[in-house]
Amino acid sequence: MNESMDASSFPHFSGLRLDSLIPSSSSPISTSSISTPPSPHLLQPRFPSSPLHSSSTLNPNQPFVIGVSGGTASGKTTVCDMIIQQLHDHRVVLVNQDSFYRGLTPEELEHAHEYNFDHPDAFDTEQLLECMGKLISGQSVQLPIYDFKKHQRSTDSFRQVNASDVIILEGILVFHDQGVRDLMNMKIFVDTDADVRLARRIRRDTVERGRDINSVLEQYAKFVKPAFDDFILPSKKHADVIIPRGGDNHVAVDLIVQHIHTKLGQHDLCKIYPNVYVIQSTFQIRGMHTLIRDQDISKHDFVFYSDRLIRLVVEHGLGHFPFTEKQVVTPTGSVYTGVDFCKKLCGVSIIRSGESMENALRACCKGIKIGKILIHRDGDNGKQLIYEKLPKDISERHVLLLDPVLATGNSANQAIELLIQKGVPESHIIFLNLVSAPEGIHCVCKKFPSLKIVTSEIDHTLNEEFRVIPGLGEFGDRYFGTDD
Repeated sequence: MNESMDASSFPHFSGLRLDSLIPSSSSPISTSSISTPPSPHLLQPRFPSSPLHSSSTLNPNQPFVIGVSGGTASGKTTVCDMIIQQLHDHRVVLVNQDSFYRGLTPEELEHAHEYNFDHPDAFDTEQLLECMGKLISGQSVQLPIYDFKKHQRSTDSFRQVNASDVIILEGILVFHDQGVRDLMNMKIFVDTDADVRLARRIRRDTVERGRDINSVLEQYAKFVKPAFDDFILPSKKHADVIIPRGGDNHVAVDLIVQHIHTKLGQHDLCKIYPNVYVIQSTFQIRGMHTLIRDQDISKHDFVFYSDRLIRLVVEHGLGHFPFTEKQVVTPTGSVYTGVDFCKKLCGVSIIRSGESMENALRACCKGIKIGKILIHRDGDNGKQLIYEKLPKDISERHVLLLDPVLATGNSANQAIELLIQKGVPESHIIFLNLVSAPEGIHCVCKKFPSLKIVTSEIDHTLNEEFRVIPGLGEFGDRYFGTDD
């Protein structure tokens, strides 16, 4: 048994790209803690090829599905619990394959000790696929509850599970069926020593499932170990991530959670345009968006929560400017090595909605110069420059271009062209907005690939009137109280 198990004590990432996971050289976690297979073909992500479930085409509204497999009592549930605890800003649901055990017939019940619960036929895979399909499509489902003492499903109670941001499917054979595997965006195999797993199984089955030690050992030798060798261990080849030592391997779990956070925070357009940045979504940010998008919100509350969101976008945008290392002496007489802010900054607001972002920028950057650009938007061609007043030395500065809503991108392109004409390098411009339409992002990024866009949310589309949908309405009118 032990010969079949990996001897390494570090996490294996067999196909998961580590570009965004491996800490920098200054991190206390060394990359030598991670071993990757030498085969070149394994260096590419081995995610499902189906466009519906591929992680590379993950829809922002589609849940991220994680499969967690491994031998009996390997620590799968512990790993799942650790992931759930760290994903506290997201809705996470755990689906156990054990819930889908088939109830035994009267004949099978008479010889329950002869029944192989570790064989793929012991599970109702069709029902599992049906329930997972509903969850992935955003529907609530009722999961069966299995009684391990009676070897039957409960007939009068179910576990209600609602739509979530992340679905974790856990079980010994969740990698065995290709249809189930194809649902997963990430596949994790928990690899634990056979002796440790046997000891855990004895403790679990005697305490939680009312069995005696002799029956547990007999079942292990007759069914559990052969099933592991025949079905579970071969499915290890499908894993994207292999975690030795299970829940004791905190480094591996932390790296996995970082990857999940990255995937959940990425919009498809961020994968197409690396210069587009969406600030990480939390319940706080989604809550504030819910408030300012509500047509019935008061003007006071609209301004209050808009200002909070704008401040977050501005802070995030400032983080993309260059910094220099700086040492200071603290009140304790110690030396602290930090960074010095970029000095040559200025803001440019696109009148008039962009002016709503000026206070947040001034609150973050004391004494910052702010220029203004007015562009005629009749028909939303955004082609007519009406007015501009910019700092004389703007060509020497990094520029934060301010406009809360990026719709078609025509006005933004006109403003960016003006800045470049004034001598501002394209790479020195960061365009800040609260909401962006995909059409606007395409328009701006295709023309100015070196510019950065920072936004708090990317909406679905534009309507026939060039309004962002679901959008915010006329932001300037709502913010300045001129919408009556």
